[in-house]
Amino acid sequence: MKSFKSNLFILIIVLIAAIAAGIFVTPKWYGAKHLPWNLGLDLVGGTSLTYKVDLSEVKSSEYEAVVGGLKEVIEKRVNLYGVAEPKITIAQKGDSYELIVDLAGVKDLKDAVRQIGETPRLDFREVVPEGEGAIAVKSELTGRYIAGASLAFDNLNKPVVNLKFNDEGAKIFEELTARNVGKPLAIFVDDELTDAPTVKQKISGGEATISGGGEGFTIEEAKKLVQRLNAGALSAPISLSNQRTVSATAAEDALNRIIVAGVIGTALVALFMVGYYRLLGVFAVLALLIYTAFTLAIFKSGLFGLIPSFTMTLSGIAGFILSVGMAVDANILIFERTKEEARKGVTKKAAVEEGFKRAWLSIRDSNISTIITATILYYFTSSFVQGFALTLGIGVLISMFSAIFVTRTMLKVFTKN
Repeated sequence: MKSFKSNLFILIIVLIAAIAAGIFVTPKWYGAKHLPWNLGLDLVGGTSLTYKVDLSEVKSSEYEAVVGGLKEVIEKRVNLYGVAEPKITIAQKGDSYELIVDLAGVKDLKDAVRQIGETPRLDFREVVPEGEGAIAVKSELTGRYIAGASLAFDNLNKPVVNLKFNDEGAKIFEELTARNVGKPLAIFVDDELTDAPTVKQKISGGEATISGGGEGFTIEEAKKLVQRLNAGALSAPISLSNQRTVSATAAEDALNRIIVAGVIGTALVALFMVGYYRLLGVFAVLALLIYTAFTLAIFKSGLFGLIPSFTMTLSGIAGFILSVGMAVDANILIFERTKEEARKGVTKKAAVEEGFKRAWLSIRDSNISTIITATILYYFTSSFVQGFALTLGIGVLISMFSAIFVTRTMLKVFTKN
């Protein structure tokens, strides 16, 4: 009796959570007011821009730092045009790099394309008092005088940023630091303040160290500063190589079609399960609905930051629909094993327990192989393939929870000897 009550309590909690998740993911209900769906341009329309990065003047060891800095600068430029959460991905083909900028909901991009395509502008500014405040005045020192920036660690093992100038830049930097000892020297990328280290003394030799002042940098802060400095300093121009526009009407039509296809497919699966497995099929369908609600809630929320920059696309929906079939597949394995045990004459509860126990190994192995495949696709591909792999991998993980935990709990509650 105690086991029955605990299982019933768990099932009630799962059902309440599933109902809440269903309300949260419905586009036009309560959930939309607090966290709307983040949809890709193939679902809402917009423009996709592909930029080729010219790294001919950059050392191969600095490719990733320069491209990472360019990506961050482009993201900031796009934000100036009011584009919510632009999706910018890096595509690598050997030593060739491309930046793919997806701008959902944006169609007129003539000025934005021109601004995005400019090489990041880096300059140093002197901070001078003006009235009760201070202003940053541009100096001669710009990004073209910087030979490069790199991450290092000081004697206390704290991250610092090393900055190196060319010969001409070293002279300008020496004069600039000489007249600003004890004052901050502001570093701007694309007219946005990146850092303002305080000059402790005149610096000669063309090399400087930025420690972050106060408590210093974290490793992530230091890496980000290195990326920005390298993006603005090194000669890595970008050029628009491809532009693709998706109309809002076509995107809405595609979204409606795939939703209808998903609903019809799920309904056919549910009918088959109920028709073939009877009462067991009803449990499977209920578990499938719970699985769908939980999975969509994870996609919509992005686990509140654990899945960074998650955007739902057509390929992502395809991955999710495929995972629905795999969720049912796990239930089929369990039910078939349960029926085999029941034929031996054991009690229903014993048959259910043995069915889950024997089916688990097959479910585990098949799902792990799928998760490994999805992981490889996610980390070694780009663009829409990553979206497919991510939704498929997450869907398979949740399907294991749905089949092993939710279905099992329902059977424990409703099965009698």
